[in-house]
Amino acid sequence: MTGASSGIGAAVARALRASGWDVVAVARRADRLAELESEVGVVAYAADLTDAADVSALAAWLEESGPVHALVQVAGGARGTDRVEDGVAADWQWMFEVNVLATQRLVAAVLPLLRRTAVDDGYVSTVFVTSTAAQTAYPGGAGYNAAKAGESMIAHALRLELNGEPIRVIEVAPGMVFTEEFTLNRLGGDTVGAEKVYEGVQDPLTAADVADVVAYALNAPGHVNLDLITMRPVAQSAQHLLARGPLRPRGGTE
Repeated sequence: MTGASSGIGAAVARALRASGWDVVAVARRADRLAELESEVGVVAYAADLTDAADVSALAAWLEESGPVHALVQVAGGARGTDRVEDGVAADWQWMFEVNVLATQRLVAAVLPLLRRTAVDDGYVSTVFVTSTAAQTAYPGGAGYNAAKAGESMIAHALRLELNGEPIRVIEVAPGMVFTEEFTLNRLGGDTVGAEKVYEGVQDPLTAADVADVVAYALNAPGHVNLDLITMRPVAQSAQHLLARGPLRPRGGTE
């Protein structure tokens, strides 16, 4: 699985280990992976998925290490909240590299290994953690909207292309999730701005919430494919409709 050094990725690694999976945890930050390896017993593998050579080396290592039953793609990210007319091309290019091209490289490299496992063991799985940003545009989000929509379309097309094979293609699209790094990185380290994003929102999703859903989807019977799971906190009824302040029932007695 990818993106395992922090946030949702690290939580998914923990959830899968807790439910009995052997996990190869992939990310760029080797120090963070080493901590996770010590904590829950994953096998750490440091790689930059935007580097084709690193992806090829990962696939070769996986081929030698044993059968691959699932690919869980969590790695990704956002940079900036610029309007389309003010977009920074370098930020948009980075988002396309980490969310779309890295995903395509990973699928191309690992799919032959999944097919090999399926010959002997039956159903195998792919899981893509995208975002509700892939489904609905919002002002200041166009670069991330486009990147996550691209990743989502990879999953949709792949499911059609694999028709007739025992390979599940699952997409999990979270809405507002509070993690320590995502929004902070998106805002270039602006701590105050990152705090305002979640200000007053009762119970945004946590990384563990998303991880539980990913684990559920993977642990479902092999013939059950959860094509698309959209998940949001109750406070976020839609991408553009977010309640700030305590959630209270209407019409109740005092």
